Amino acid sequence: MPVKTAIVGVGQTDYRFKRTDVTIQELAVEASLKALEHAGMTMGDIDAIVLGIAPDALLGINAVDRWIGEALGVAPRPLLRVNTGGTTGAAAAQAGYAHVASGMARRVLVVAADKVSESPDAQWVLNTAMDPIYERSVALNAINMCSFQAVRQMDQYKVTERQLASVAVRSRKHAQLNPHAHLRAPITLDDVLSSRYVCWPLKLLDCCPRSSGACAVIMAAEPVVRANHSRAAWIRGMGATSNTIYMGDKMGPGRDVDHADWDELAMAAARAYKQAGITDPARQIDVAEIYAPFTCTEIAAVEALGFAKKGSGGLMSEQGMFDMNGAIPVNPSGGVLSANPISATALARIAEAALQVMGDAGPRQVPGAHQAVATGIGGTLQFHTCMVLASDA
Repeated sequence: MPVKTAIVGVGQTDYRFKRTDVTIQELAVEASLKALEHAGMTMGDIDAIVLGIAPDALLGINAVDRWIGEALGVAPRPLLRVNTGGTTGAAAAQAGYAHVASGMARRVLVVAADKVSESPDAQWVLNTAMDPIYERSVALNAINMCSFQAVRQMDQYKVTERQLASVAVRSRKHAQLNPHAHLRAPITLDDVLSSRYVCWPLKLLDCCPRSSGACAVIMAAEPVVRANHSRAAWIRGMGATSNTIYMGDKMGPGRDVDHADWDELAMAAARAYKQAGITDPARQIDVAEIYAPFTCTEIAAVEALGFAKKGSGGLMSEQGMFDMNGAIPVNPSGGVLSANPISATALARIAEAALQVMGDAGPRQVPGAHQAVATGIGGTLQFHTCMVLASDA
């Protein structure tokens, strides 16, 4: 049987476009020290470290894990580096959980950091992500991949640009409660609808920012938690799926899945829900932190997670069902639309969900939050993760 595992410490830096005052090593240390303080621990208590970090080419630093490991004082502990694109932080958390649940470690530090905005060649590197023969020549990237999803939602489910805009307005409203958020200024539906198109139908305010920052969590085994911590976020369920890298294989006639939907996330959620004993997520989940870098991706995610029927997510968003005082508060932190330190973004979703069930989310706390879900997406929308956290084991 796996060892019951919980998050007992959370640390986040402020997320900004640039942090010229610190190196990426110092960012990782900043978040880690906050997590250790929150957990009432020191680095001497940590048995292993899992580092979520982007490829060196995106950071402009060779073997950055070695530099961060040195800054954290890793020796003589084991250190594992993880990268799966946007899901990097969630994949790192899964690896951290495996360390503890397997019995190999009692306390693990999981930390993710990013400063991609400081690499002048970052976009050139990202441009090489697609297949060089079939897809790269049409200049596919994260924005137009998701714009295709929005177009399909409009065609299949009659989602409107106003419904997309409602997601952005809610996210920014929630972000005002989060001191770490990159974008906190309030916006209106008219602001979103009048912002320039980036890739139709997605406008500038339908899209996430590019942020710098770091996030860290401390995971501990049940005996450690029982002996030392009055509050914890227990990892009750976890799921992950992956799909093809080829965008062309996700669209067009004769496909098993529709690009309007996120059936891959639904499969990951089903696995996590089964482990957690969740049979009715719309009633049993109190709060969700969803990896949604574009407004259309949040609509797909709330449907995949079982909070809305397929085709109804846009309308439910417009009706306020996912507001702080709605049926299921979504992204009380402001979500990815308000802060996106790419390698750390999915870990931030887990960290925020953990704070909710621990009752430590401050002004963005959802009253009575007992069970939360956190998701991640990465690659060419090919990696999906889902974690269920609860206030009891």
